[in-house]
Amino acid sequence: MTAPRAAAAPDEDLSRLAELHGVATSYSPSSDRTVTAPAAALTRTLAALGVDTSSPQGVRAALAARQRELSERLLPPTVVCWSGSAPAALAALPAGTRLRVETEQGETRAAAEQLPPGVHRLTATAPDGRTARVHLVVAPPRLPTPPGRSYGLLVQLYSLLSRRSWGMGDLGDLAELAAWAGRTLGAGFVQVNPLHVAVPGTPTDPSPYRPSSRRFPDPVHLRVEDIPEFAYADGRERVRGLLERAARLRESVLEKGELIDRDAVWALKREALELVRDVPLGPGRRAAYADFLAGQGEALEDHATWYALAEVHGPDRRRWPAGLRDPRSAETARARRELMDRVDFYSWLAWLTDAQLTAAQRAAREAGMPVGIVHDLAVGVHPEGADAWAQQRYFAAGMSVGAPPDAFNARGQDWGLPPWRPDRLADSGYAPFRMLLKALFRYAGALRVDHVMGLFRLWWVPEGLPPTEGTYVRYDAEAMLAVLVLEASRAGAVVIGEDLGTVEPGVRETLRERGVLGTSVLWFERDWEGDGRPLPPDRWRADCLATVTTHDLPPTAARLTGEHVELRDRLGLLTRALKEERAEAAADTGEWLALLARLGLLQGTSGGRGSSAEEAEVQAVHRYLLRTPARMIGIWLPDGVGDRRPQNLPGTWDQYPNWRLPVADAEGRPVTLEEVAGSARLHALVEVVRASGGRWP
Repeated sequence: MTAPRAAAAPDEDLSRLAELHGVATSYSPSSDRTVTAPAAALTRTLAALGVDTSSPQGVRAALAARQRELSERLLPPTVVCWSGSAPAALAALPAGTRLRVETEQGETRAAAEQLPPGVHRLTATAPDGRTARVHLVVAPPRLPTPPGRSYGLLVQLYSLLSRRSWGMGDLGDLAELAAWAGRTLGAGFVQVNPLHVAVPGTPTDPSPYRPSSRRFPDPVHLRVEDIPEFAYADGRERVRGLLERAARLRESVLEKGELIDRDAVWALKREALELVRDVPLGPGRRAAYADFLAGQGEALEDHATWYALAEVHGPDRRRWPAGLRDPRSAETARARRELMDRVDFYSWLAWLTDAQLTAAQRAAREAGMPVGIVHDLAVGVHPEGADAWAQQRYFAAGMSVGAPPDAFNARGQDWGLPPWRPDRLADSGYAPFRMLLKALFRYAGALRVDHVMGLFRLWWVPEGLPPTEGTYVRYDAEAMLAVLVLEASRAGAVVIGEDLGTVEPGVRETLRERGVLGTSVLWFERDWEGDGRPLPPDRWRADCLATVTTHDLPPTAARLTGEHVELRDRLGLLTRALKEERAEAAADTGEWLALLARLGLLQGTSGGRGSSAEEAEVQAVHRYLLRTPARMIGIWLPDGVGDRRPQNLPGTWDQYPNWRLPVADAEGRPVTLEEVAGSARLHALVEVVRASGGRWP
């Protein structure tokens, strides 16, 4: 067998150039090991940032230009000011520099004055005549602590069908779940998967983490009957037929055991929505729609245009006529006019979905939830989707986000998501990020930021190269965090960072300093710097959302019984002998169960492996979470009814039905929202949490 080709190391000039552009020349997969980034990764990454590295002469010229630029500029393109403290960048300005601030509120002030929160324009004029006009982000020093201690339910919305769903869980179900959980269970929040709009296709990619757009929600989640105009739709026979087909689609999942078919659901809903759209809006509704269009502006127009063009030319913009690949071209403007009816249709869908999302959050808060709906922000978007088309100047061409090789994946990972360019984000005052957050906080009581480490750095993989030959690119984490804190504080929302896996030193501390909660999952909380044993509950961090499992991990019952190992064996995913994997999993689980027993948390077990013992163990791990100081405790809803199937099995594509399974009981029978509400097993688990946890709402 031929040994893999060793990637060439970069020379000194290339390395210095890379570092000056925030491109890492090495990384450390562990504290005792450093890996040098290959030269190809640096040249390709710098090229994606608009830097010429095509020849040694080009590298030297680019290096000299970058050094000159950094030495001569007065200020970086975006400056951060945490309220109550002076920006560090201003302290380095030459003596006598004049400063003027134009606030986003339209006032002109001196920089020394107390400035309101916002993103302002700062002009600095040095005595030698140099001038800089930059963005000034003024943000509160940290987000407020979440109100009290709360617990809530975690669920993938599509997976929880009610007797009113059209084949998958919808926003009506979300409002119903939140109202019931808040009023009956005293829950403080409901966390759902990303509800971003998907790229249309046959089939549509069911993963909620590779959307077409993160700014706009997916109308597939609409509860069609809750649209006011639905009651006035013409053709009652046709409406009755749609409802009958919806019932058959629902029953195919709940009664026949079929997978959730997102494409079939959308085809049916789209037909119904086309019918509803023929009903004229009343004056009040028309005015509300006009306000929404004005508030969303060009971003919504671009989004709706992409979908209208995709209807005609397909979702792969690489196959579109050349002129349409640019959202600002004359050809696109002409096509937008010609397709104005379809552009309006997709704008209308965005309005309807926004309204139902807002109604769900309102239902949660009216039910007494201090937080309400926790929405999930995916780490990126599909390379050929609406955002990548409309905001293409902000994305790095020919690059994909992923992860370097580590102890869990020696080949690294390529997630197929284009990264934002840090230079153009900074030049814009982080406008795309700000607008994205504003949109999500319209209807979110809290926001979970997937792979929150991406605010600091991302692993870029050049197209055509394996993930092992990528490199990290650094972002201005202070500016990204300031924007996040600013927009969350304006909305009065909580922020939860998904910081699982390899996290570089200082990241968790910086996030905590700014009031961003972390994510702690029981099975991963061990004393990794000591003996590797389960971390005692009093040593857990307080500023976190603590859970037993997640959508990417086995349900608790499957882990406790070892069924997750058997599943991976059936799918051919094990890298070692089944006997070894079983033994390791049993040892891991056994260590936790032994600790639970020592702490007196295993109550009601009979020593066997029957359902009563299993339920007692599931309850015990949640009692353990209550012993920690975590501010938020999450119950994976499928754990409450005994579900054993993971919603997503990383490392699989067509071998396993990722993102298409309904919530089911211990026997694999799908259960409805109505049955969940009446589940004795779920109520028993919730009572354990409520009885043990102190200050629940």
